[in-house]
Amino acid sequence: MLKATKQLSTPNFELSTPVFLTGATGFIGRRLAKCLMAAGADVAALVLPGETALLPDGVRAISGDVTFPETVTEAIATTQPGLIVHLAAIGITNPDLPLTAACDVNVGGVINILDAARRVETVRRIVLVGSSYEYGARRADDRLDPFNAYSASKVAAWAFARATYNAWGAPVVWTRLFQVYGPGQREKALIPAAIQAALNGDDFRMTAGEQQRDFIFVEDVVEGLVAATTAPGIEGRALDVGTGQLHRIRAVVERIWALSGARGQILAGALPYRPGEVPAIPADVDRTRRLTGWESQVELETGLQKTIEAMRET
Repeated sequence: MLKATKQLSTPNFELSTPVFLTGATGFIGRRLAKCLMAAGADVAALVLPGETALLPDGVRAISGDVTFPETVTEAIATTQPGLIVHLAAIGITNPDLPLTAACDVNVGGVINILDAARRVETVRRIVLVGSSYEYGARRADDRLDPFNAYSASKVAAWAFARATYNAWGAPVVWTRLFQVYGPGQREKALIPAAIQAALNGDDFRMTAGEQQRDFIFVEDVVEGLVAATTAPGIEGRALDVGTGQLHRIRAVVERIWALSGARGQILAGALPYRPGEVPAIPADVDRTRRLTGWESQVELETGLQKTIEAMRET
């Protein structure tokens, strides 16, 4: 049974507060770490052994794994952060992610962060990162309806975060990222895979592509996460980090073809839809704007052009 503690106050800190970050070697995490350091933050990151070299310069590395509670507890106790941002997760591009692996990392990692943070009085805000896939096919009535192991693990992690807020006032903010893209993303994701095929002159095998997604540029995502770290009075809330604009996947691939001058063919329908595929997942950007003042800035056309140019150069 959780022991009651006093409600933590609304944060009143600048980004110069000490920050504890997980997932700092990833697509989003590296950019977020640089942004926080540019704002004056002392950033310490928990990284898997052997991945220290992937951290941005200036980030203090703490070797460890989010699935080991003792490691997380010691790292947060040593860091004494005012802000925790937890990005580390697995499986977003893996439809066959095992249930046990999803629970170990995506749920267990969040639980370990929450348990460790509770013991450290300096912590004023914990930003946790979820996914638009938590909504499944029921976004219209704001319910959660996971359709695979990854989305189910994120719903379960959110439930634990919400429970700690209700039970002992954990200063958590849950963010649901929509379809993030941009330079440096792994090629398993739709947009970099399509761009790579386009630049190579290859055919691109895909589903029929009628499903609609809210594509958000990675730089916007970083700004949205920063807003979630500083906006007052949003503890216990869940924020959508998206643009509010839906685009059919096939139309996005066709736009990539046009912007890049691709020579290959788009083989729409060559692949089946994933089990439980969701037709459309829109973001509630009005709520996020109302609570934080943040909204996305980069239009899809601009973001695609930036990503194509970056991939062409590399």
